[in-house]
Amino acid sequence: MERRLTAILAADVVGYSRLMGNDEAGTLAQLKEIRQAIVDAKIAEHRGRIVKLTGDGVLAEFPSVVNAVSCATEIQTAMRARTPESAIQFRVGINLGDVIVDGDDIYGDGVNVAARLESLAQPGGIAVSQSVRDHVGNRLDVTFEDRGEEHLKNIEKPVRVYNVLLEELDFAETPSMKDDRPSIAVLPFNNMSGDPEQEYFSDGITEDIITDLSKVSGLSVIARHSAFSYKGKAVKVQQVGRELGVAFVVEGSVRKAGKRVRVTGQLVSCNDGSHLWAERFDRDLTDIFAIQDEITHAIVDQLKVKLLPREKKSIEQIPTENIEAYTYYLRGREFVHRLSKHNLQIARRMFARAVELDPRYARAYAGLADCDSHLHMIYQVDVPIDGILATSSKALELDSNLAEAHSSRAIALSAAQQIEEAQAEFETAIAVDPNSFEAHFFFARLNFQQGKIERAAAEYQRAAEIKPGDYQCACLLSQIYLSLGREQESKEAARRGVELAERELTAHPEDSRPAQLGAGVLVRLGEIDRAREWLARAVAIDPDDTNTQYNAACTYAQLGDIEVALDLLERTLPKLGPGGRNWAKHDSDFDPLRNHPRFQQLFDRIDKG
Repeated sequence: MERRLTAILAADVVGYSRLMGNDEAGTLAQLKEIRQAIVDAKIAEHRGRIVKLTGDGVLAEFPSVVNAVSCATEIQTAMRARTPESAIQFRVGINLGDVIVDGDDIYGDGVNVAARLESLAQPGGIAVSQSVRDHVGNRLDVTFEDRGEEHLKNIEKPVRVYNVLLEELDFAETPSMKDDRPSIAVLPFNNMSGDPEQEYFSDGITEDIITDLSKVSGLSVIARHSAFSYKGKAVKVQQVGRELGVAFVVEGSVRKAGKRVRVTGQLVSCNDGSHLWAERFDRDLTDIFAIQDEITHAIVDQLKVKLLPREKKSIEQIPTENIEAYTYYLRGREFVHRLSKHNLQIARRMFARAVELDPRYARAYAGLADCDSHLHMIYQVDVPIDGILATSSKALELDSNLAEAHSSRAIALSAAQQIEEAQAEFETAIAVDPNSFEAHFFFARLNFQQGKIERAAAEYQRAAEIKPGDYQCACLLSQIYLSLGREQESKEAARRGVELAERELTAHPEDSRPAQLGAGVLVRLGEIDRAREWLARAVAIDPDDTNTQYNAACTYAQLGDIEVALDLLERTLPKLGPGGRNWAKHDSDFDPLRNHPRFQQLFDRIDKG
């Protein structure tokens, strides 16, 4: 049995028995059509999973509360647009709660509360619990009506209930509720400085424009990592449009020289390649945030998208007034992406300098906390956990609406083994920014450590969608699919993992991690000699690294070198910390060792302290 925190949506048809009595065949046909056209489609669109269907209802779970509420409002709005008062109507209840997972089914008070809320909802309405209302906050343009505390059947404690007031939603002015939002990809801006070392700056400008456009509910914006797969490639916008499924592309360039900067930007239609807008900005470096703001507003204006007041305020909020701090932050962000110990240590110095220059720079604190968390969890560096928690808390204190801050806090809580709090923060980070690779990636890691293998697979899959070029997701998915008995998917992920890991090794030959993970994947593909070559390369680069030794143990176990694998495990397992040891307990690479007395004795010894 597995337990997890999830958003649960329960819905059923109002007056189902009466409708069936009046016209059984017609009601069934209409309900089937509505489910396919509206309910199932909306649940899938918002990344939900249908747990079960009843004669007149549906139970579904979602990765975030915001997804669940958005789905419910869109379903009820679509129903109002198509059915008369006497036809089919739904009641919907939504709860955020702990559930017990048994196969594909879920049980427990979390489900029971959602079902009771559904019965309290108005016909065509939505009732939610206090936990849902608190998690949504101001992230959606919905109004909540407080109904006070309700005593629900078979639920011990009273639950505070809220109605979602659909009548007050102005759907004509809320593009996030529509399916026809303009779709757009921002390609990496070219570095025109003549200095490859300035690449971090042009990449940083691109990322920040993507972040700002993603705050506009009226736009559908491709995630940073997908757009960056075109970096350095000569492609036509029509090709980008076909491959990413977007209607518009933003291109540009950055030239930074001393205290001056030149930024060009253009908005291009993928339909015919025509330019809808183009501009060149020659400014002082201190105007860089104003340039980003102008580019975002120009795109929004050209696409005739309504910018909501809170979105306008968020976009115009300057992260720091210290440009030197900003450049250090961008340098740090460039290094932290690769997650190697050396790069994390460099990134940490960059973020620390940014904090020195601007002690109120939330993003820099979040980056600093990330580096310390990763060094603590992945590389067993002696970083005090209280300090990591304090740094992540400071980032949230400075900007509670920053997805990076929520993600950093979640990772820090994971490092501190505060599991439930970490889960809640990951959910919040994903709700604020569904395209956060880091939030999905490290939430997957936490789920795997807790033995929630299906959820880990789902989160790694989402991370891989956001960052298609990431070898780690592919390699780890290969292992996880094998644990789930999905052998064909495991092989497909393995092939992709090897391809991406090899590409990473070529680009960064000093980094052992692609060879570490790639070696195990090669064994699953039956390429034994090549696996041994990659393993030898990883060990040669980082012979004393705990992760290298752990992944070498995984590979040797798969190769059948049992004693070698056990020797390495005995050296590494005590150093991994609780999270790493929990990972090892569920790692399918060690299946060949599980019945070996030394393997069982090793875990028994560690568990006893």
